[in-house]
Amino acid sequence: MKAMRLFWIKGYEATSIADLTTALGVGSTSLYAAFGSKDELYAETLRLYSDTFEHLVLGRFRQAATAREAALAYLRDSAAAMTGADCDLPHGCLVTLSTVGSEGHDALGEVMKTTRAGAFDVLSSRLAQGVADGELPPALDIAHLARYLQTVQSGMAIRARDGADRSELQAVAEIAMAGWDGIVQQSQSPPQPRKKQAVRAGPGRMKT
Repeated sequence: MKAMRLFWIKGYEATSIADLTTALGVGSTSLYAAFGSKDELYAETLRLYSDTFEHLVLGRFRQAATAREAALAYLRDSAAAMTGADCDLPHGCLVTLSTVGSEGHDALGEVMKTTRAGAFDVLSSRLAQGVADGELPPALDIAHLARYLQTVQSGMAIRARDGADRSELQAVAEIAMAGWDGIVQQSQSPPQPRKKQAVRAGPGRMKT
């Protein structure tokens, strides 16, 4: 937990081995013996983070009766969790704000991509259920809407790290749901046929 909090606050690149050994109260030899490398420790931290704090964002999401209620809970509860409103946690999201240089960190980069993709899969699955239940229109682009929600949440994580409070981020959530309503409404509306435009064929005549 101490390593996770350190990575959460400072980020992967800025957290040194010396920082980790000091926080954990062990020597570098013991650290490498236990985890193998800084990358492996960070990967373990990501897994611990998801297992420990997932319920803060997805608890009410999973209990929601409708897809729209689930989406709103996802964003509103993200606002609370990311600002430490209900618990003493660093601001922002460890997964969203993780940055690792690609050179020499391929395996860890894949772990991070997989972790982020997991959130997309959870959102997509709930939206698909909404379509199956008849709540959402069959023509709805589920991937588009899931990515929209995930992108809004990612932006909220950045604002939280910059000092935004819960009320600001929950206001963003309400605005985002207005966008949700527009996307869903657009999917329900049949495409309008294009009107044929008159083409002027010559002086005094109109060709259609």
